[in-house]
Amino acid sequence: MEIVLVGTAHVSKKSIEDVRRIIEEVKPQAVAVELCYKRFLTLTRSKPQEISVIDIIKRGEVAPVLFQMLLSYIQRKIGEEYGVRPGTEMLAAIEKAKEIGADILLIDRDITITFKRFWNSLSVFEKIKIFFHMLKGLFGDEEVDVDEMLKEDILERLVKEFRDIAPSAAKVLIDERDAYMAARLIEASQRYERIVAVVGAGHKKGIERYLKNPELIPDIRELEKVEERRFNIFKVASLAIFTFVILTFIAVLATMNSEIILKAFLYWFLINGILSAIGALMAGAHPLSALAAFLSAWLTSLNPMIAAGWVSGIVEAKIRKPTSKDLEDLTKAESFRDLMRNKVFRILLVAALTNVGSMVGTIYGAYMIVQLTGINIPDVVKNNLAGLLNRILQDFHR
Repeated sequence: MEIVLVGTAHVSKKSIEDVRRIIEEVKPQAVAVELCYKRFLTLTRSKPQEISVIDIIKRGEVAPVLFQMLLSYIQRKIGEEYGVRPGTEMLAAIEKAKEIGADILLIDRDITITFKRFWNSLSVFEKIKIFFHMLKGLFGDEEVDVDEMLKEDILERLVKEFRDIAPSAAKVLIDERDAYMAARLIEASQRYERIVAVVGAGHKKGIERYLKNPELIPDIRELEKVEERRFNIFKVASLAIFTFVILTFIAVLATMNSEIILKAFLYWFLINGILSAIGALMAGAHPLSALAAFLSAWLTSLNPMIAAGWVSGIVEAKIRKPTSKDLEDLTKAESFRDLMRNKVFRILLVAALTNVGSMVGTIYGAYMIVQLTGINIPDVVKNNLAGLLNRILQDFHR
């Protein structure tokens, strides 16, 4: 049994030549590539795969999908500098495998699972750090020497840098996939005597380690699970804000003062609506989408099961009606301005920034209600709960 690992830079012409040469020399029975079925279809289809923007919004996957789009955009821009489309070396491996009559093996984990596990693994601060790191990638002028990227010492430094930015993200994007691909190669080695595996240079050393020590590979079924982290600071913060808002409204209603109730509702409606609409407009939303954000934000802020961004995003999608051509154009964007002009990207950005505006509006709206009405929430809630308990006890004794 022989497994030959070929580490490539995804945007290097030299990598393409190396892939073809090694496959020709080894003449393997199978060629394994760092692709899952979805990425394989994306590379080999002439048109991009259809996606439902509305489904993405409803599933609450706007942030990770936006991140994936930006990551692909950055990688493609680097590739353009070197005249190579990202993934071309994988296509070269597939074509060469067909030429010599070798089987093609897709050994990478499903990209959807990887990005869901990646996003769920991040802390709030890691998400912020990665966001600014990506902005640096979008607008920075730092040059990359692709040939140097293939050297082990430089590669170690790059991987270390990524681990410093977000250790848990590095674990999902690098370590877990190293183990997953190694397990798939070990499984394939039971059927094939010679295999050439074409993987990104950042995965080569990790895969080699797992191939030499297969007992270190975790249960593959666990690596394919998508679970929410038990402690999620976003959820805890959302629950705390929601509880505060509900207590605020209970305190307002307990005053039985119609003027205070009307005043509180008016402030809640306007603050939530205006800030949500501003978020939508910052993303370049259609006026009707911004209006939908304005009208719905007061209610969605009281309902943890729905977000204002879902409403504005769905309205934006209904108005703009994205097509497969928009997906195709997304892969051809040459600047951030081009991304902003793309319907798919714009819709997702509208949903994301509307939610940011709504979150700020919820916190600020509740604070302003307390300040303007002068209500002491703890006292009002305490007194009303005490009165309610007394009535229950009296009814029980009767």
